[in-house]
Amino acid sequence: MAELSGRVALVTGGSRGIGRAVAISLAEAGAAIAVNFREKAAEAQTVVDRIRKAGRRAIAIRADVSKAAEVATMVATVRGELGPVDVLVNNAGIGLIRNVDELTEEIFDQTIAVNLKSAFLCIQAVVPEMRARKWGRIINISSGAARGAGGIGPHYNASKAGLEGLTRGYAARLVKDGITVNAVAPSLIETDMVRSGLALSPSRIPLGRFGTPEECAQVVLMLMGNAYMTGQTVGLSGGLSFI
Repeated sequence: MAELSGRVALVTGGSRGIGRAVAISLAEAGAAIAVNFREKAAEAQTVVDRIRKAGRRAIAIRADVSKAAEVATMVATVRGELGPVDVLVNNAGIGLIRNVDELTEEIFDQTIAVNLKSAFLCIQAVVPEMRARKWGRIINISSGAARGAGGIGPHYNASKAGLEGLTRGYAARLVKDGITVNAVAPSLIETDMVRSGLALSPSRIPLGRFGTPEECAQVVLMLMGNAYMTGQTVGLSGGLSFI
């Protein structure tokens, strides 16, 4: 596992679910944490308070990461309050359930912007300083829907498949700069999205239960500590599927 003392981590969508678990785990490994949120200010502050009580530095920062200007301001604020970003976890995402006949251009565009474009914008914003320090870790939170049908819709499939392509593209081009780029692809993790009706029962999961956000965070932390692993997608599905 990683030792992140002296490092600064930015977790997008870090106020709840997988993002919350990742932020707390990175703090436990020694990093200072910037918890990004768009709407859930109280939840983000709760995460920050927990991290601070454990003796680590943390801030909550609002930004719509699908907008370039807000991403630039966010990264500048993190730099000013905590230092340059060493670790980026692109976790922000939406899952608007639509079948083929209900799917609209607006929903498709919104999903691509939040789930895929945001990762591009955040990576572009932090890479120059990572390159200057010859060290960086970028983790993109994908989904088993990048390869399977999933329950959300083809717009979501496309956004997550694109995210994994983005992961490989940056990994190939940044590896010589000491920057690794990997993806984590969870399936049916016990988050608000699953609890809201995406999957009412874990009966089709061979392990017999939903995954936990903390199990996702364990994989993120594993990838932080491995300088040789890049361009890879790690799946978590309880045996439901294999990458």
